[in-house]
Amino acid sequence: MRPERNHEGGGERAELVTLDDLFEARQRLRAARVLRPTPVDRSDSFSRLAGRTVWLKPEQQQRTGSFKIRGAYNHVCRLPPGQEVVAASAGNHAQGVALAAALTDRKATIYMPAQAPLPKVEATRGYGAAVQSLGDSVDDCIQTAREDAEDRGAAFVPPFDDLDVIAGQGTAGLELVDEVPDAQVVAVAVGGGGWISGIGGAFAHLRPETRVIGVEAAGADSMVASLRAGRPVTLRRMRTMADGIAVKAPSELTLAHVQAFVDDVVTVGEEEISQALVLLLERAKAVVEPSGAAALAAVLAGRLPGSGPVVAVLGGGNIDPLLLTKVIDHGLSAAGRYLAVRVLLDDQPGSLARLTGQVARLGLNVLAVEHHRSGLDLPMAAVEVLLTVETRNALHSDEILEGLRAAGFDVALAR
Repeated sequence: MRPERNHEGGGERAELVTLDDLFEARQRLRAARVLRPTPVDRSDSFSRLAGRTVWLKPEQQQRTGSFKIRGAYNHVCRLPPGQEVVAASAGNHAQGVALAAALTDRKATIYMPAQAPLPKVEATRGYGAAVQSLGDSVDDCIQTAREDAEDRGAAFVPPFDDLDVIAGQGTAGLELVDEVPDAQVVAVAVGGGGWISGIGGAFAHLRPETRVIGVEAAGADSMVASLRAGRPVTLRRMRTMADGIAVKAPSELTLAHVQAFVDDVVTVGEEEISQALVLLLERAKAVVEPSGAAALAAVLAGRLPGSGPVVAVLGGGNIDPLLLTKVIDHGLSAAGRYLAVRVLLDDQPGSLARLTGQVARLGLNVLAVEHHRSGLDLPMAAVEVLLTVETRNALHSDEILEGLRAAGFDVALAR
């Protein structure tokens, strides 16, 4: 059962987004022709993998490469004409605010973490915003951005802690209500909580029988911790590749929305995220960042309730190509598509040829070979070969190990 909507927390009753707020936000976005259409797509491949009908909402195809333009524009367009804006973001909100400022003829200054992905930084500048690098996380930037806005008489545009932002994000929920009327579950990634607050509000007001489930990275599960505590909890540290949802703490406002409108929040691990990202590339031909793939990761991992139709909302596609390469490697390894083994050979002519001959007989494609003779704790008359081969799946990896051992090789998994 979804909890009572007028949840009271933090000593005061939080104001929640209304259906009128959502409709008005949709009208503003439509009137300004801000959005690109992102209709849902039914995926046969993911439906087979999940054992239930899977629909994808491709918000990575939205302007600025993520859903963030929805909330940013809905907030910015309501400010006094010409007022400068300031924001803090790891990248997607930054681009949304930068574009919203450009569309409404304003100056924008965006504070971004020092380690923010370079493509997101350059895209933010490309929309005309001034970018300031600061700290290690979004949370480190937000306070400075607030203070800067106050000092200069500018308007701070929150990444999630704002009803206008929440209402703007919720316009995607209004679309989903119409696009997938028979959805049993809608899965939405959770960072600060503004995205799921808006989508959850749309379904709670218009289709309350649909279950809305949040998905966090296990290494950045501030919303899960906050729900357990009944108040916003700040994580001491975060460890996740999904920078778009790496937020140390939700706000009182977004926590109240999740308590009121969301049925549950689950977590997914790094391997599950990377596997989902690789499968999106392979099966859907979709380039999605790790935070954008989190919802689908929960679907494929079986973390969501029921067996009926499910919508996985893909939040963004702004991924650094260097990170994409690493994530693909990680995802393929997690899926059993790579196998790296260490083989101990006699240090004599023909040993390596005998190994590669056996690899060929097993029908394997060799991706890398490293031959080590010194610098390792090896017997005097031995060498070590680090062999990486392409495999079909985890079962095939087991067959390869058995085949090499049956041929007399001293082999172990590389760590």
